[in-house]
Amino acid sequence: MDREAYLDGLLAEDEVLRGVRERIEARGMRPISVAPGYGRLLTVLVRGCRAREVLEIGALGGYSGICLARGLPEQGGRLTSLELEADYARFAEENLRAAGLGDRVEYRVGPALDGMEALEREGRRFDFFFVDADKENYPAYLDLALRLARPGALIAADNALLQDRVLDPDDTSDAAGAMRRFDLAFSRHPRLTSVILPAYDGLGLAVVDG
Repeated sequence: MDREAYLDGLLAEDEVLRGVRERIEARGMRPISVAPGYGRLLTVLVRGCRAREVLEIGALGGYSGICLARGLPEQGGRLTSLELEADYARFAEENLRAAGLGDRVEYRVGPALDGMEALEREGRRFDFFFVDADKENYPAYLDLALRLARPGALIAADNALLQDRVLDPDDTSDAAGAMRRFDLAFSRHPRLTSVILPAYDGLGLAVVDG
């Protein structure tokens, strides 16, 4: 048994999240939800930093949305989720409602960059960001997150290692190139105090300084 399997066994993924994962598979969607261990970490981080406004970039089937919403305060907390596919957004919302969290989430359908720019025009600001969408736009998502962030906001970004493809110099794909640029910017940006956790597929964590 490897370390990740051991730790996943300790966490004992609950029935609600296990059901979401099973419904995602039954619908023929790609099984790319956040790893259970990182899902629990998202709940801990949102709760620990007392975030009230959370922005999710990429909803898929709602697995990470449930993890994020569970960390919100019962009164006044809100998750805004950006999802390209209308069908995915509806499915994710169904799962959030089934988990008793439907009143804490707002889904917006369309390209996430457009959604983030619209939120900026509306004057919205966020305490926590979770990035888990198309990899080619990760650098642009980071730039926009910094514009939408309150001082002290936390940014979490999944797939920082891209199944170790960022380590392979022969991988010249757009996705691998974008993730290398993202990892470098995320690690060295003057407004961020950051770290990239190497477990699962890599999770970037950063606090926005001012």
